[in-house]
Amino acid sequence: MKKLTAVSLSGGVDSLVAAYLLKNEGHELIGLHFTTGYGTSQTTIKINRLAEQLDIPIKIIDCATEFKSQVIDYFIKTYLSGKTPNPCIVCNRLIKFGLILSCARKMGASILATGHYARITEDPQGRFHLMKGVDKIKDQSYFLARLTQEQLSAAMFPLGKFTKSEVKNMAKKKDIKAITQKESQDICFIKGKTYGEFLANQNGCEPAPGLIEDVSGNTIGEHNGLHFFTIGQRRGINCPASEPYYVVRIDPVHNRLIVGFKEELLSPDLKAIKINWIIHPPDNKIAVSTRIRGRQDPEPSELYPIDNETALIRFEKPQPAVTPGQGAVFYKGSEVLGSGWIKQFR
Repeated sequence: MKKLTAVSLSGGVDSLVAAYLLKNEGHELIGLHFTTGYGTSQTTIKINRLAEQLDIPIKIIDCATEFKSQVIDYFIKTYLSGKTPNPCIVCNRLIKFGLILSCARKMGASILATGHYARITEDPQGRFHLMKGVDKIKDQSYFLARLTQEQLSAAMFPLGKFTKSEVKNMAKKKDIKAITQKESQDICFIKGKTYGEFLANQNGCEPAPGLIEDVSGNTIGEHNGLHFFTIGQRRGINCPASEPYYVVRIDPVHNRLIVGFKEELLSPDLKAIKINWIIHPPDNKIAVSTRIRGRQDPEPSELYPIDNETALIRFEKPQPAVTPGQGAVFYKGSEVLGSGWIKQFR
């Protein structure tokens, strides 16, 4: 008897092609579409259309309560603390490969497949390794870097060996039609709004105007609420100067926005905390490349372990806009070694 495989279906072309590939390989499939209560759900008619396209059963899972407590509340709390959250990383670990994987197992599935562009390998000792997808532009390993060994053992990424253009061509050739055009890297619960606009509508996030200071402590203007800003931002500062100002630091304790010129954005290092190691934690300094945001190439750096969950990352070249709250993902070639949350020393 074939083992049941669950596939997470958002309604976009990536997850649909992933399901098509698995079915073509002979997997017995069940589709899982989860709703969050934030405008990402599809109508029953559209879900039925997906089921007909793929000729598989699709179950709808209501994740609204868990999504609010584990993703939205985290998002709000992180912004209010002066950091910039990364909800996609949190959602992948707690919702997709947490709650949804748990639901899949209750339905008898041992594997949960998604439309992410990443790869998983298993070594002879039974340890799982997370690898970049072959499409350098679309690679989504950054957003999966907090998955545990147990989660990786149950994950499958059928698109990891394909490019986005190849996936689009497959969809066109097989007449696979998406019911949503949303890319999987987009913030699903913010549509037609900025982060700041979304937060301004949440309880406890009412905008609180405060002072804008330069890096020397001089008051040069006023801001209309810290959560309208993130490190490296240029737009919205509105303080005339000989050259553009950028957000260098956010001080929620004193409600201050600290700005500086472009060269003052550069950081030679960062502290990574609460590290999730996919490999065995290193005992000594190792050479890595570090990605500090999802759509940036990893940068040559050295990792100095402080303990099993904390490390100093020293860049070969100082990096702009190192943003507290974002993920720092460590690579060796195409392999993800681990991921921590960014905490600046300065």
